Amino acid sequence: MPLALACNYPAPPKSIPDGATSSKDEMFAGMKMLAAYQENISVYLSCIEADAQKVVKKIAGKKHKRKRKLFIKKYSAKYNDAVEARTRTVELFNAEIRAFKVQSK
Repeated sequence: MPLALACNYPAPPKSIPDGATSSKDEMFAGMKMLAAYQENISVYLSCIEADAQKVVKKIAGKKHKRKRKLFIKKYSAKYNDAVEARTRTVELFNAEIRAFKVQSK
Protein backbone atom coordinates (compact mmCIF):
# COMPACT_ATOMS: atom_id res chain seq x y z
CA MET A 1 0.00 0.00 0.00
CA PRO A 2 1.57 3.28 -1.08
CA LEU A 3 1.84 6.00 1.48
CA ALA A 4 2.12 8.81 -1.05
CA LEU A 5 -0.30 11.68 -1.29
CA ALA A 6 -1.87 11.92 -4.74
CA CYS A 7 -2.42 15.66 -4.86
CA ASN A 8 -0.76 18.18 -7.15
CA TYR A 9 1.20 20.87 -5.35
CA PRO A 10 0.48 24.24 -6.98
CA ALA A 11 3.42 26.34 -8.06
CA PRO A 12 3.62 29.81 -6.53
CA PRO A 13 3.35 32.79 -8.86
CA LYS A 14 6.45 33.08 -11.06
CA SER A 15 6.79 36.74 -10.22
CA ILE A 16 5.23 39.32 -7.96
CA PRO A 17 4.84 42.88 -9.22
CA ASP A 18 7.40 45.35 -7.96
CA GLY A 19 5.35 47.81 -5.94
CA ALA A 20 7.87 50.60 -6.40
CA THR A 21 7.59 50.54 -10.20
CA SER A 22 4.34 48.76 -11.11
CA SER A 23 1.17 50.40 -12.36
CA LYS A 24 -2.18 50.04 -10.63
CA ASP A 25 -3.23 47.54 -13.34
CA GLU A 26 -0.09 45.46 -12.80
CA MET A 27 -0.70 45.39 -9.05
CA PHE A 28 -4.33 44.41 -9.62
CA ALA A 29 -3.22 41.59 -11.94
CA GLY A 30 -0.77 40.48 -9.25
CA MET A 31 -3.57 40.49 -6.71
CA LYS A 32 -5.70 38.27 -8.98
CA MET A 33 -2.76 35.92 -9.53
CA LEU A 34 -2.18 35.73 -5.78
CA ALA A 35 -5.87 35.03 -5.12
CA ALA A 36 -5.77 32.16 -7.63
CA TYR A 37 -2.64 30.77 -5.97
CA GLN A 38 -4.26 30.94 -2.54
CA GLU A 39 -7.31 29.09 -3.88
CA ASN A 40 -5.07 26.44 -5.46
CA ILE A 41 -3.22 25.97 -2.17
CA SER A 42 -6.56 25.60 -0.34
CA VAL A 43 -7.63 22.92 -2.84
CA TYR A 44 -4.28 21.17 -2.38
CA LEU A 45 -4.57 21.25 1.42
CA SER A 46 -8.10 19.81 1.24
CA CYS A 47 -6.88 17.12 -1.12
CA ILE A 48 -3.96 16.00 1.04
CA GLU A 49 -6.17 16.08 4.11
CA ALA A 50 -8.74 13.80 2.43
CA ASP A 51 -5.99 11.48 1.16
CA ALA A 52 -4.37 11.38 4.58
CA GLN A 53 -7.63 10.42 6.27
CA LYS A 54 -8.10 7.54 3.80
CA VAL A 55 -4.56 6.28 4.29
CA VAL A 56 -4.70 6.53 8.09
CA LYS A 57 -7.92 4.47 8.09
CA LYS A 58 -6.20 1.81 5.97
CA ILE A 59 -3.25 1.57 8.35
CA ALA A 60 -5.21 1.52 11.59
CA GLY A 61 -4.39 -0.85 14.42
CA LYS A 62 -1.33 -1.79 16.44
CA LYS A 63 0.17 -3.75 13.56
CA HIS A 64 0.72 -0.56 11.53
CA LYS A 65 1.51 1.85 14.35
CA ARG A 66 5.01 2.71 13.09
CA LYS A 67 3.87 3.06 9.48
CA ARG A 68 0.97 5.29 10.54
CA LYS A 69 3.27 7.47 12.65
CA LEU A 70 5.70 7.93 9.74
CA PHE A 71 2.85 8.72 7.36
CA ILE A 72 1.36 11.33 9.70
CA LYS A 73 4.80 12.93 10.02
CA LYS A 74 5.14 13.04 6.21
CA TYR A 75 1.61 14.40 5.79
CA SER A 76 2.14 17.06 8.46
CA ALA A 77 5.37 18.21 6.80
CA LYS A 78 3.66 18.53 3.39
CA TYR A 79 0.72 20.39 4.90
CA ASN A 80 2.91 22.76 6.92
CA ASP A 81 5.25 23.39 3.98
CA ALA A 82 2.30 24.41 1.80
CA VAL A 83 0.91 26.72 4.48
CA GLU A 84 4.35 28.30 4.99
CA ALA A 85 4.84 28.78 1.23
CA ARG A 86 1.44 30.46 0.96
CA THR A 87 2.23 32.70 3.94
CA ARG A 88 5.62 33.72 2.51
CA THR A 89 4.09 34.50 -0.89
CA VAL A 90 1.33 36.61 0.67
CA GLU A 91 3.86 38.44 2.85
CA LEU A 92 6.02 39.22 -0.20
CA PHE A 93 3.01 40.58 -2.07
CA ASN A 94 1.90 42.62 0.95
CA ALA A 95 5.36 44.22 1.09
CA GLU A 96 4.98 45.17 -2.58
CA ILE A 97 1.50 46.60 -1.88
CA ARG A 98 3.03 48.80 0.83
CA ALA A 99 5.75 49.93 -1.60
CA PHE A 100 3.08 50.65 -4.22
CA LYS A 101 1.10 52.78 -1.79
CA VAL A 102 4.20 54.80 -0.95
CA GLN A 103 5.11 55.43 -4.60
CA SER A 104 1.55 56.29 -5.63
CA LYS A 105 1.07 59.07 -3.05
